[in-house]
Amino acid sequence: MTSAPIIVHRPVGTGGRGVTVHRQGRDEVLGTAYSDHDLVVFLEGAGIADPDTILDDPQWVEWRGGPAHEFTAT
Repeated sequence: MTSAPIIVHRPVGTGGRGVTVHRQGRDEVLGTAYSDHDLVVFLEGAGIADPDTILDDPQWVEWRGGPAHEFTAT
């Protein structure tokens, strides 16, 4: 794999960031996260154990289009 399996996309104008996970050869949309808590809930639902421990691990999570842990558009 050439990138992290979890992508937290660019914040949108109304706030929030789309979250996708790449597994079984395809991208699956998990939803729009408005906080780290939302992101952890999505990842738990996707079957990822201890997701709060991987949010800052670039092998697991790629934060695109803005700083990590920021969910509002600038």
